[in-house]
Amino acid sequence: MPAEFAIEAQGLQKAFGSVRALDDVSFRVEEGTVLGLLGPNGAGKTTAVRILTTLLKPDSGSARVAGVDVVEDPATLRTRIGLAGQYAAVDENLTGEENLVMVGRLYHLGKRLSEERAGELLQTFALTDAADRVVRGYSGGMRRRLDLAAALVAQPPVLFLDEPTTGLDPRSRLGLWETIEGRVAAGTTVLLTTQYLDEADRLAGRIAVIDHGRVIAEGTPDELKGRVGGERLELTLVDSTAAPSAMTALEAMADCDAPVAVDGVVRVTMRRRHGAIAEAVRRLDEAGVGIDDLVVRKPTLDDVFLELTGHAAEDEEEAAA
Repeated sequence: MPAEFAIEAQGLQKAFGSVRALDDVSFRVEEGTVLGLLGPNGAGKTTAVRILTTLLKPDSGSARVAGVDVVEDPATLRTRIGLAGQYAAVDENLTGEENLVMVGRLYHLGKRLSEERAGELLQTFALTDAADRVVRGYSGGMRRRLDLAAALVAQPPVLFLDEPTTGLDPRSRLGLWETIEGRVAAGTTVLLTTQYLDEADRLAGRIAVIDHGRVIAEGTPDELKGRVGGERLELTLVDSTAAPSAMTALEAMADCDAPVAVDGVVRVTMRRRHGAIAEAVRRLDEAGVGIDDLVVRKPTLDDVFLELTGHAAEDEEEAAA
């Protein structure tokens, strides 16, 4: 594997009975960058993470992480990675501080350094006041933060975060983002799976969208947004029944797709932006269509997700609740 790639997966396949969880999945992650792995529930994201972290063997294909083959040398690989899964994996019978010190000792950091790292991370994740409390009494969000801290104790060169901010309050979520950005600035490579598209947009330099076990798109956030067209004009009509007339009036302004209307809001992907607002107002005025509100919006990762998978990401979150 070239030195510049911290993670490389090639042709990974994994089936559970008749269900093909991964079907020829390939991607690479450059050192010191973040790859966001996006996709609906059941798309194969967690299966890929489990293979790359030695928790599961692929049926076929190969993968190397931090220069180590995940199948041939799993013991060595485990010393070079950190993992925070979807569910907190901490010892309920130990205190928060004892959990982190234990992780440090397992990584052979030594007692003093393990205690120093534990103190730093307890402060980072706002757990200092609960450091001496047994984890059994922690809330779900506190356990989640402690689990994320444990993944960072040894400052591994490669970090796997499987939906890391699920269950976190906004303040803790922002704190984790800043921690990840700090680690990446220091050279850490991160593979991040998430259902929160704003999270991927902020953190990931590249994104791979996976669906039904296959990578269906890959690129930078801006490249993926470019796939769904340019800026969009969204008009809220005074009378929603006038939507057909509005769409007809605005059709000449559309790029590729015809204007669409949902609940009284007409959306147009514009061929050009310069002068578009004034032109839209003029055309609608000539058609006798009243406007209650008008905005120009750039494509988002939500738009990308919807176009590639056929549904919005939040639909998946609600289904999983």
